[in-house]
Amino acid sequence: MHIVFATVTVLGGLVAALAGGHGLRQTRRITGDGHLVMALVKPPPRGAERPALEFETQDGRVMEIVSPVAELTVGTSVGVSYDARDPRDVVVDGHRRTGVDKGFVIAGLLLMVIGLVLAVSGL
Repeated sequence: MHIVFATVTVLGGLVAALAGGHGLRQTRRITGDGHLVMALVKPPPRGAERPALEFETQDGRVMEIVSPVAELTVGTSVGVSYDARDPRDVVVDGHRRTGVDKGFVIAGLLLMVIGLVLAVSGL
């Protein structure tokens, strides 16, 4: 039973660390390789709590997406970097989630260490 708990803890930590690492990589890729445009902050769409962002891509498409950031003022403009392959994937200037992603990596690594300690101490 002890080894099962240790294994689940290690696997949970691995998932958290990978999720945080993926988020950090995505943010770095979009801000580095993405296209920077200005987006209009619009009221939240029905059923959403965060505001909408409307912007035009370099190829002329008008995109309206739910913002990944909640604390934006409706009616203002913000800079967003978007992924050219999928313009729905954006990073809002000044509101990167790197703290959350780093937290997932740290928590995941900590869980993996705890799981390994449990596994070794249970043998």
